[in-house]
Amino acid sequence: MGNNNDDRPALSDEEWARFMEQAQAGAGQAPQEPSARARMVTARLRAESAEPPGWRTGPAWQEMEGRGRGKRRLKAAGAVVFIAALALIAVRPELLIDRVTGKADRADEAREPLPAETARPSAAPSALDPDRPTLKEPFKGSPALQWADGAAGIELPEAQAVGGMSKEQVADALEKAKQFLVSANLDPATLRGERPAAALELLDPKLKDELSRLEGSLTAPTKENDPLHLFSRVKPTELKPVGDVVKVRGRMWVEPGKEAGQANVLADYTFVYPLVKAKPGAEQVERSIVRREITFSIADPRKWQATAGKIWLEKMNVDLANSACDVYDGFLHPVFDEDRQAGPAPSGTPVDPYDRSKTIDSGGREGCGSLSRT
Repeated sequence: MGNNNDDRPALSDEEWARFMEQAQAGAGQAPQEPSARARMVTARLRAESAEPPGWRTGPAWQEMEGRGRGKRRLKAAGAVVFIAALALIAVRPELLIDRVTGKADRADEAREPLPAETARPSAAPSALDPDRPTLKEPFKGSPALQWADGAAGIELPEAQAVGGMSKEQVADALEKAKQFLVSANLDPATLRGERPAAALELLDPKLKDELSRLEGSLTAPTKENDPLHLFSRVKPTELKPVGDVVKVRGRMWVEPGKEAGQANVLADYTFVYPLVKAKPGAEQVERSIVRREITFSIADPRKWQATAGKIWLEKMNVDLANSACDVYDGFLHPVFDEDRQAGPAPSGTPVDPYDRSKTIDSGGREGCGSLSRT
């Protein structure tokens, strides 16, 4: 049965140029087993690329012979590239499928990095993406795909004199707040459950009760005194990170403190951790999403009992998305398929852990809630 060319979508010159760029970029990649649909397209392309009778005879060939040599040589060069492209399509037919359907363009757009967050978003990220994370693409199907990697996502605002504190003091406080967030949420040692020494060192040693409480949470966690309130941690015997990237999105700003000679540094950040079970052959990737709202403060040592160059912890709120509701051992416990029957069932209206348009206080997320996506 013959092919009906009118029923197939045509590629414009611009689309073909983009496809050729993608084909050349992917030429070095190892071939993959094509899907059934890809095999059908490959068979069709192979049939169409076979040399038809009279390919170089008749009026068309004679007309090209009558044109200038330079143009004909360009045609010949184009034919070589075209044949090379067909050979690549035979190995990787998904390139053409993605280009014709627009899937490649959408995938490229989904990977475009977002500009820094400078104000609270007005809405949640776009609709649910059905793609699931993989070992090679742990952020696939997640809005975090467009978020910054690690500490690059913690961008500091320009320092200004606030609350009687100088510009230099505020700049130092901003930098110390970033260092705390990096140590508490991104440091590999902290993530594997070690004592977050660098973060604790930034806190004012005069806050003896607060420091004692934090140390107690690390050595003997409880529901009320859980190190996850401030630190992101997993048990290396149970879980391991997928890759070395944690995605980060948020912002930091400064406000006057409650009293003269004080300034507050407010931080609101979401961290996305792709994790896999620490056992041979484990392939299922689950993401835990941790959002933290922390208020740090600094005070003028001439007016307050404060240590210069150190920060205080004024307030903290945390949302732990995709971590077991009934476990308070100080570690994150994302739920995998084999764990679905364990623990209490989540309830309530599903919430989106990537939605940063509301504060944690207004989210109504106390208890074991359900999630719309991870």
